Amino acid sequence: MMQSKAKLNLFDFTMIMVSLVIGMGIFRTPANVAKVSPDTFMFFCTWIAGGLIALCGALTYAEIGSRLPVTGGYYKVFSYAYHPSIAFAINCVILVSNAASLAGVAIVGGEYITAIFIPAVKDKTYMSIATNAAHIQMIQVGIAIAAIVIFYGVNLLGLKMSARTQNILMITKIVLILLLILPVFFSDTATGSTSISNAVSPGIREYIKAFGIGLVAVSFTYGGYQQSINFGAEVKEPSKNIPRGIFFGILIIVLLYLTINYAYIKVIGFETLKESKNIAAIMASKIFGVNAERVLSVFLFLSVLAYVNVLLMSNPRVMYAMSDDKILPPIFKKRNEQSEVLTVSLTVFATLCAIIVFWSKDFDSILSFTIFLDCFGMVLSAATIFIVRKKTRNLDNTGIYKMKAYPLLPIIFIVAYSFVAVSIALDYENNHHAALVGTCVMAVFIALYFLSKRFKKI
Repeated sequence: MMQSKAKLNLFDFTMIMVSLVIGMGIFRTPANVAKVSPDTFMFFCTWIAGGLIALCGALTYAEIGSRLPVTGGYYKVFSYAYHPSIAFAINCVILVSNAASLAGVAIVGGEYITAIFIPAVKDKTYMSIATNAAHIQMIQVGIAIAAIVIFYGVNLLGLKMSARTQNILMITKIVLILLLILPVFFSDTATGSTSISNAVSPGIREYIKAFGIGLVAVSFTYGGYQQSINFGAEVKEPSKNIPRGIFFGILIIVLLYLTINYAYIKVIGFETLKESKNIAAIMASKIFGVNAERVLSVFLFLSVLAYVNVLLMSNPRVMYAMSDDKILPPIFKKRNEQSEVLTVSLTVFATLCAIIVFWSKDFDSILSFTIFLDCFGMVLSAATIFIVRKKTRNLDNTGIYKMKAYPLLPIIFIVAYSFVAVSIALDYENNHHAALVGTCVMAVFIALYFLSKRFKKI
């Protein structure tokens, strides 16, 4: 019965996997990974490991989706496997994480667009002065919040993202990626080196620490594969096409990311990469000139705006669904009678995004916060496979997708994300507030669930 409804062939599913993962992260996070990597060997190992973790996670989620093809996403899965309180808390955490992701990407757009109007941003001497750095940071925060406010207004008018806009966004990303890969074929333009640093070789402890912190940025860049949970019952011949589609999709992504990062190092240089933010624009400048840097920065900012608009459209609908299931109060279902816009949900989500931008002020803080929140969802959602498998044994011989390397793959994934969460928590200099706040957010939502239950009884 599931197979008769399936519409996605191997190529379709592979392309969906690629489109779910490739976003804005690759234009910023390589600088974060390079900054904590003692050498290029660890740098590339972290990206390869991130791809393998994504592969384990995507296969795990695909089987969960095959065994439990329900509407309602994570809430239904968590409620089925655990307790409604965990389902409520995780869904709320995911919404906060999505808001943080939007805020982080908006700040990346602010970084790129600021460099066009204030070229001194790229001058280390200028930025070393605290007053200048604070001034630039406030401008970037202002641009990020302005982008949120603008598209909040657009969505209030009832304007929806059309298929044409989505296609333009994907074409923009493809062009940008091709521009980043292009320098690999121009050996004369190389200014950096891909060789391992000549510095004193760090010890095993330093390598483990660098690997863990580097995985934070890599996890953000590989994010999106967890949506494979929604396609488990929509693929033709799932037992064959799902593992193949996920494998080929992740393989394409890993090869693209490794090639792009190789181009970054070749053109910019590993040491320079560590201190750079708008790395894609810097590459364009070195290959094609300053004007190309400006043009690329504008394209990246447009991609950021499209991403902001997409999340502002999608997440209020998630809040509507949660309200419809009586998880959130009825007010989150309120629509404008003329435009049919979910005004309350949209306003709450947009406000949350703006607050996170203003609270964090920089991409690195938001990155740690959103990934720490993701770790809760990733670990707990992947662990549902052990419960779901036992409860749905009757489906084992019905043609659904069933991973072969069970339970190794979900265990690897769970351990990896637990390691990332611990790495964030132990990185006291940069990320301890992110871990503390993330834990408090999770605890607050669980408490809210039980408080709401008590008030309903009263």
